[in-house]
Amino acid sequence: MERNILALMAACALFTTTAYAQQNDSLVVATPENTIPTAVADSLSTRQREADSLAALKYKLRRCQIKSVPEIQDLTVIDTLDSGDDAVKVVLYSNSTWRYIRNREFQRDSLIFKKYWSNDVLLPYKDVDMSKAMPKAIVIELIDSITGYHCPYQGTPHPRGKFGPRRGRRHQGIDLPLKTGTPIYATFSGKVRVAKFTGRNSYGNLVIIRHDNGLETYYGHLSEILVAPNAWVEAGQVIGLGGSTGRSTGPHLHFETRYYGQSFDPERLIDFKTGILCRESFLLKKSFFSIYSKAGQDFEDEIANEEQDKKEAAEKAALRYHTIRSGDTLGALARKYHTSVSNICRLNGIRSTTVLRLGRRLRVR
Repeated sequence: MERNILALMAACALFTTTAYAQQNDSLVVATPENTIPTAVADSLSTRQREADSLAALKYKLRRCQIKSVPEIQDLTVIDTLDSGDDAVKVVLYSNSTWRYIRNREFQRDSLIFKKYWSNDVLLPYKDVDMSKAMPKAIVIELIDSITGYHCPYQGTPHPRGKFGPRRGRRHQGIDLPLKTGTPIYATFSGKVRVAKFTGRNSYGNLVIIRHDNGLETYYGHLSEILVAPNAWVEAGQVIGLGGSTGRSTGPHLHFETRYYGQSFDPERLIDFKTGILCRESFLLKKSFFSIYSKAGQDFEDEIANEEQDKKEAAEKAALRYHTIRSGDTLGALARKYHTSVSNICRLNGIRSTTVLRLGRRLRVR
């Protein structure tokens, strides 16, 4: 845990921001302007609260298992009730369940959904110098008692679709193979910033959602977009259908998590195989992303990925096997398949004196 500079983030009026600095073994409250991006400081309430103890902070950052909230796409809202707090509403659904949700009208003036907001530009943070503005680490509230979480798509990431270096380039998200038409869900509640076709050499159909804590989630290569720009969405709402639009070598969801345009590994937050969110709060360190890179995804690696897939498919197609019949010998098999006895022995882990039993399947190429 980084003890020198920690900033507790939340980007709406319900939350406040606290920066932690260790001085003579005591905690002091620092001003947001000195510890976080100006854009973030501008978005926050001017109220301050007493700093949590380090013990309380460590508890917030503990690993836990948070399951997806129920899907809400097919549910009808029966009624909306006051909760006694203008910022929170109680929503009753047709299946006799209810949820707390944020009152979006109350939050309409939050600068987090105004500053650096664009429905067309994928990365609108060109004048945010994260190398100077961001501290060594910040704490980001992912969910609380009101906000929810839903896995965007539960599945096993492609082995060559992980975040990080890939064939000399940086892959800035993860790729989750799926069938075309598979529902894709909003991971957290938020506001749709981008919902459009971005081009044949890019993400294809792309949805970008900005969340209350300043994070943005990207959902690329969709076959269909089911939300509109500037719309509010709740965690668990279907925002599109999986596909293979744009620069894609097959149906999959390209999913990214970004903070002020800087990407970091989504698997730090989510176990996609189980669909579990690993933490309620997340310690985002500078080391998790390159603070100097403002570029979007480099899609040339998709071409290299396709070429590698073709090479592996060709190698697999070149494999040859032979089922032993009466009269077969290693010498005869070597002549028939234009190879050598030693090579057949090597491929099958046998010796030239091994007895060939009828029905045994040997690899010959």
